[in-house]
Amino acid sequence: MAQIDTAKLKASNKQAGRKIGGTVGIFLFLTVLGLFMAMPIYLTIVMSVKPVEELFVFPPKLYAVRPTLDNFRDMFAALRQNRVPFSRYVFNSVAVTVSVTVMQCVFSSMAAFVLAKCRFPGSKVINNIIVISLLYQSNVIYIMQYIVMAKLGLIDNPLALILPSIASPMGLFLMRQSISQVPDAVIDAAKVDGAGLFRICWQVVMPNQKPALMTLIIFAFQGAWNIQTGSVVFQEQYKTLPTVVTQAAASGLARAGVAMAAAVFMLIPPVIVFMLAQKNVIETMAHSGIKE
Repeated sequence: MAQIDTAKLKASNKQAGRKIGGTVGIFLFLTVLGLFMAMPIYLTIVMSVKPVEELFVFPPKLYAVRPTLDNFRDMFAALRQNRVPFSRYVFNSVAVTVSVTVMQCVFSSMAAFVLAKCRFPGSKVINNIIVISLLYQSNVIYIMQYIVMAKLGLIDNPLALILPSIASPMGLFLMRQSISQVPDAVIDAAKVDGAGLFRICWQVVMPNQKPALMTLIIFAFQGAWNIQTGSVVFQEQYKTLPTVVTQAAASGLARAGVAMAAAVFMLIPPVIVFMLAQKNVIETMAHSGIKE
């Protein structure tokens, strides 16, 4: 018996050693991967505090020898030279971002509920179209989108920035995948109690979709915050903050530091939103599922 116990003890020690070695290996791999992913953010911050003469030093240095905030001062000085107050650009960006984020979450949630839990002719075809649409970027439909907005009289109107961004194939696909994990028994029980589809959607299904909604909010906010007016809005009082920041930074090599400062400035709000919502984010964009 003693020999058998010793053999079992040795085997368990080997398994424990393998588990510890595997855990350490995974930790080191994730650490290296995290550093690799954080490197662009670090370089952007470092470049934003470098003087202009240090930006073009070869070989490039990973730190600032003489850090300065002149790039940020130059950026705000360039923005103040416009005839429209800086607060107006901030208001435009906040209004567009909040409107797009809220409406995208509402419409994606309702459409995803119908596609995931309602059976009707053509539902599979619509789901396939949504999956195929994930392969295309907005640049593919830009010309057609511009023609439609021109016909509707939305050119040079703030709605030209909001309405096209409400429909999000990625958001709809994400919410549909999450809602499809809700057991049909829950939906049937709510119908037996006399609840309609609208009430089932918002009072039964959506309270259990907080992780998916938080993920959608992050994606929607990031996309909406970076919206530029492009060729649909020309009046200065309707332009968003990313547009004027890009204009201020696009003045040649002399303002390369301003461009880096603008990148850091535009990076702050999405990072704050992600930090507030990251606890509820769906890891690897997959829902764990609900078992019946």
